[in-house]
Amino acid sequence: MASGALRNTSKLGLSSLKWPRTMFPQSRAFSAHLTETQCAVQDMTRKFTEEYLKPKAGQLDLNGRFPFEPIKKLTDLGLMGATASEDNGGMGLDYLSLAVAIEELSRGCASTGMILAIHNFLYVNLVNERGTYEQKERFLNNFTNGGRIGCFALSEPEAGSDVANIKTTATSDGDYWVLNGKKSWVTSGVEGSATVVFATCDPALRHKGLACFLVPLDAEGVFRGKKESLMGVRASTACDLTLAEVRIPKNNLVGEVGEGFRIAMAQLDQARVGIAAHAVGIAQAALDTAINYAKERVAFGKCLTRLPSVKDRLTDMCILIESARLLTYRAATQVSTKNSAMAKYVAGKNAALVADHCVQILGGRGLSTNYPAERHYRDARGTQIYGGVTDIQKRLVGHYLLKENDAL
Repeated sequence: MASGALRNTSKLGLSSLKWPRTMFPQSRAFSAHLTETQCAVQDMTRKFTEEYLKPKAGQLDLNGRFPFEPIKKLTDLGLMGATASEDNGGMGLDYLSLAVAIEELSRGCASTGMILAIHNFLYVNLVNERGTYEQKERFLNNFTNGGRIGCFALSEPEAGSDVANIKTTATSDGDYWVLNGKKSWVTSGVEGSATVVFATCDPALRHKGLACFLVPLDAEGVFRGKKESLMGVRASTACDLTLAEVRIPKNNLVGEVGEGFRIAMAQLDQARVGIAAHAVGIAQAALDTAINYAKERVAFGKCLTRLPSVKDRLTDMCILIESARLLTYRAATQVSTKNSAMAKYVAGKNAALVADHCVQILGGRGLSTNYPAERHYRDARGTQIYGGVTDIQKRLVGHYLLKENDAL
């Protein structure tokens, strides 16, 4: 076997199973039925969530404490390199397996689920699929099974959804690139060991001048800002990164100069699958919370589950979750801009609606930090922002819908 991670997961029957990789859509066929491998991943992460995440999630959130111990255990299980090749210390799973894992983890601790999603979809997958042999040796193997965390630095103070407006510059200087600029909202930037950085080699070319680089976060000239105080997913971290005359070798360039925009968009297509699965997990946790409370709470002489208004809310929650889950599964098996945008758009909005229903069902207790409903509410709101705001997702769906029908 390729790694200790695989040996650990062999106890769960994963190593003996075969699965097709679904990195690119190959047919229009789609099934909501999980394969034997995907079910094994689901079962493994569900057990992990029940044992390690749920009991600690509330305190991690309340204290804003990074989940170091759970991340270490996920590394041991191999999930920090879920879809990376076995040659690079990964498990070689498909995207749907990773999405299922993220959903189950987010059901227990939204912060842990998001950390895993960003690390895999935006960092590990990029290096695994686009990196050179040397880049994989330096920037991948220790990130799949060595406990290191990878980051993705795209957004800037003046460039979020408008990626073409990136101001960070990359200047050629002999055998080196020199990077200068500031990146914002870098998830796991406080704890990370390396990051993907997008910079412009020629601002006049806008998106056609962008390039993608791999940058160690301990490189001279890299300064991490203070941890942001977040409304939701408070156990995760986000910070600014300042790059001041950061010199990196020429071979840290991923792809070619001018390919940065295309690389960024392709990774975001993947990441939106992860955030959609993350949103579904949060929504499912909210439904679980609401049902468990409604079964025990008595009002007007009967359990809340017997009140038509509460039953209607629970039904709506179930429908919202299942529709989001189906779109997410499809996007994971047929990755495209339109599919991932639809999944993220629906899953994010639905998660917020489901969490709102949960708070309403719990009433006053829904507002108390002694109950998880308010945490799910805060966590759900962020899924409509990070990874691409819902407004942009809706525009993407509309654009590709008209393009498919030759109506632009």
